[in-house]
Amino acid sequence: MKANVFIEFYGNQIDEKKFISDAKKLWTDMGNKASDLKSMKLYVKPEDNKVYCVFNEDETGSYYIEQAE
Repeated sequence: MKANVFIEFYGNQIDEKKFISDAKKLWTDMGNKASDLKSMKLYVKPEDNKVYCVFNEDETGSYYIEQAE
């Protein structure tokens, strides 16, 4: 079975894969190695226009959601 998840808010539609790839980029931009990422939880909060991340159960970060043009 193949499943796709799309989050729609404020006239935008974003595929879950985009959230995951942006979070992985945040992880490496924070100075970490991609191979050190073992788990990731993402909390999408449209009212803040942000995604909050928990990496490897203890490291946190966040980023703004890119708006579609």
